[in-house]
Amino acid sequence: MQRYINRLIEKTIETELNALGCIAIEGPKWCGKSTTGARFAKTIVKLQNPITYRQYLAYSTTSKENLLKGDKPLMFDEWQKIPDIWDFIRTDIDETGLPRQYILTGSAKPIEDQKRHSGTGRISKIVMRTMSLWESGESSGEVSLRKLFAKEDSVFGKSKLSFDELAYVVCRGGWPETVLRQDQFSTLVSAYFKSLTTEDIVDVDGIKRNPRRAQAILRTYARNISTFATNKTLQSDVAANDSTIDIKTFTSYVTAFEKLYVIENVKAWSPRLRSKTTIRTADKRQFIDPSIAAIALDAKPSDLVNDLETFGFFFESLCHRDLRIYAQSIGGELYQYKDGDGLEVDAIIHLSDGSWGAIEVKLGGNEIDDAARNLIKLKNIIDPSLKKPSFLMVLTGAPTAYKREDGVVVVPIACLKD
Repeated sequence: MQRYINRLIEKTIETELNALGCIAIEGPKWCGKSTTGARFAKTIVKLQNPITYRQYLAYSTTSKENLLKGDKPLMFDEWQKIPDIWDFIRTDIDETGLPRQYILTGSAKPIEDQKRHSGTGRISKIVMRTMSLWESGESSGEVSLRKLFAKEDSVFGKSKLSFDELAYVVCRGGWPETVLRQDQFSTLVSAYFKSLTTEDIVDVDGIKRNPRRAQAILRTYARNISTFATNKTLQSDVAANDSTIDIKTFTSYVTAFEKLYVIENVKAWSPRLRSKTTIRTADKRQFIDPSIAAIALDAKPSDLVNDLETFGFFFESLCHRDLRIYAQSIGGELYQYKDGDGLEVDAIIHLSDGSWGAIEVKLGGNEIDDAARNLIKLKNIIDPSLKKPSFLMVLTGAPTAYKREDGVVVVPIACLKD
């Protein structure tokens, strides 16, 4: 049996289970949802097993008692295969009022059904992503996001990863299987990519799609990772080799990849400003894990080291992944900022109490001064009625964490944790 690596999301799962009757753990295939969810369950129903699926499909039309039978918490793995389970569980929670009853795990959002109740107040949805560098043991964790929000003054640390090793972890990704079997990561990620574009893209909503077109769309997305490229721009890029694809078809594929938790764009942050400059609301293009971009373009670690511009975009994707995971762990959300005057900040972490921190991502150390000036400029244009930033950070691939005289902290990605 392979060893289990603890995940930051376990704290969120425990908290939500103690408060509500059911949690739904959603996220991409292979990210560890079933394995982590099983640690909290007493009964597990694996609907990906054809025999089990047919048995429980029959229960869903004949017997609520048999459908929901078992010691609680009862976990349905790949629950979206029988979407009616959602409403059976919601009704049961209404009747019992008990917490810690059910766990749902799934690697795709179910086909939309307007009749299905939202589950608000009964079912909590939790997105699980791949592993951060802290979870995989490759970040020293000497700088804590939680402590930065508490405005802890001392910042120090030393990255455990060299420049070449950063390229390696980008291509390997944070999939538990590739972290545990690093010598086979290329084969494993290639198998995931093939399954994603030949099987999952159909299974997600039952619509037959062209695997070559699916792969071409992911390659285009990878070429535009960490940018604000529009759907029309991306569709035009694909159309250069596939003249029959129109914007509607392109959007259908992108929506399917979003349902599979493969594409996870970074939304815009829209604070009040001192000035009347326009805030741009476009999403920044992003995958849930940078390895998807690497395999889509057949990029090896050595390729990234020899192409620093591409490496910079992929590095930002790695940072966005880790920042999402850390922000979720402390009750925050990840955004990005861009305005009509050309000011762009790569990441904003916003907490529910209104606290926020701004982050610029720079692979090398030669751009840190410009990044710091950018962050200070953002700080100065925010409306004074809002909270001042808890921190301004340059997140980098450079080796050392420290605090600058202007108050901006410089943090290697391999020194950060939640």
